[in-house]
Amino acid sequence: MPKMKTKKSAAKRFQIRASGSIKRGQANKRHILTKKTTKTKRQLRGAVNLHPSDELSVRRMMPYA
Repeated sequence: MPKMKTKKSAAKRFQIRASGSIKRGQANKRHILTKKTTKTKRQLRGAVNLHPSDELSVRRMMPYA
């Protein structure tokens, strides 16, 4: 049986934590930042947990993570 391939786009976007939860970056922080308030930009910092309903699809894309 050949090895399964990892979806490289998913591997670049998500990280599996030691606890097993999946970490993702926040959207809306890349461009058009002038019209966003300082509060909004500050709250978009850092990473957050992936929603449980999306976990199964991400784990399928990253079989060895």
